[in-house]
Amino acid sequence: MKRLQAFKYELQPNGEQARSMRRFAGSCRFVFNKALAMQKAIYEGGEKKLGYAGLCKELTTWKTQPETAWLKETHSQVLQQSLKDLERAYKNFFDKRADFPRFKKKGMGDSFRYPQGCKLDQSNSRVFLPKLGWLKYRNSRDVLGTVSNITVSANGGKWFVSIQTEREVEQPVHPATSIVGIDVGITRFATLSDGSHIEPLNTFRKHQQRLVRYQRALSRKTKFSSNWKKAKARVQKIHTRIANVRKDFLHKTTTTISKNHAIVCIEDLQVRNMSKSEAGSSDSPGRNVKAKSGLNKSILDQGWFEFRRQLEYKQVWLGGDVLAVPARNTSRTCPACGHVSADNRQTQAKFACVDCGYENNADVVGAINFRAMYLQCRNINRRNLMEAVIRKWGNSPALRLPTSALKEAGYHLEQKVDLIVSRGRIIIQPLKKVEYDLDALVGGVTASNGHSEFGFGKPVGKEVL
Repeated sequence: MKRLQAFKYELQPNGEQARSMRRFAGSCRFVFNKALAMQKAIYEGGEKKLGYAGLCKELTTWKTQPETAWLKETHSQVLQQSLKDLERAYKNFFDKRADFPRFKKKGMGDSFRYPQGCKLDQSNSRVFLPKLGWLKYRNSRDVLGTVSNITVSANGGKWFVSIQTEREVEQPVHPATSIVGIDVGITRFATLSDGSHIEPLNTFRKHQQRLVRYQRALSRKTKFSSNWKKAKARVQKIHTRIANVRKDFLHKTTTTISKNHAIVCIEDLQVRNMSKSEAGSSDSPGRNVKAKSGLNKSILDQGWFEFRRQLEYKQVWLGGDVLAVPARNTSRTCPACGHVSADNRQTQAKFACVDCGYENNADVVGAINFRAMYLQCRNINRRNLMEAVIRKWGNSPALRLPTSALKEAGYHLEQKVDLIVSRGRIIIQPLKKVEYDLDALVGGVTASNGHSEFGFGKPVGKEVL
């Protein structure tokens, strides 16, 4: 299998190289913003926006104009990559994966990318970048694979190089066989279904007072003065420190979990919705704004999305998998008897089933239920689909599916159907694809285009075979 991997190092440029890199980053930012302004103007005029090829033609024109002739000093492919970034930003917006593209600001994410023309000398810890020459970097590990592109970025007053490579590796087989459910939270960063838990680091909270002090000092300085730049650098340094400590904690945590468990089941959290502000507006002001603001800080301080992202790629590299399952009713469902009630969770931490009396920590219960959802899905792989339908619908004549309908959908009594569990979904592979509604196969199913997701508790949708 092919593996894409990036290796990031701190650069050690000389004064001239550092000035050139700042100039390159500024040129890329200028091209991105100018192209975005042009696209918005074209749209407001009722015309179709330009594609990547059209923007490249405009870039050539800008280089010939006297007021922007300085763009020639930057490598042409580096500037073209900025236009590719804009094209990708538009695509993400139209695919509803991101907001509308925004103008870039100086000092915020300054970077530029080389698609080719670079050389790597690992023995001497240096890299060659066109129009910059050979640059030294702090070599902490070997680069594996063939270099596909190189990105140079600035963060916290330092320059970094990210070398993306690709290489062929053998299909991995996970060393572990265990399945674990994980419930993430604020009081406990992660609670595992085996009863263990990981305490939160709360990086932002630990540095908040010092950050506030430096931010207040920055606000008293004259903007763009020498003292203002020094104060701003101190604030940026604290932000970088917070991010690095959090990332280090997440890497160590996800590495430990991924090495010890082949299948990881986590809840599919919508962090953006959970951390929305309750300030409201002047017409309809929000309630408990201060408390919600503190909660939002705690939520964002955990890094749940980054935790899931790291788990996913590390499990792929090890041969395991991560399944994101819906969180509906998981903290209110008894893992012993299956009773669902809001009264089961009496406090934030205590779970006590009102039906059977089962007691445990509420986070542990949620993690157990996540694991149970995977086991429920996995067991269906061994059963004939018709047997599953009879078992589920045998006592409900109104929901019973006739044999003729199964045959129309491509199923026969003697046929076994592959139900593949992957990333929280069950993929059904029938003999042929025809549209047929199969409602609530096992405890709730939702699907489209032959993919189904198993819910928990109430049925949540329908299946299209």
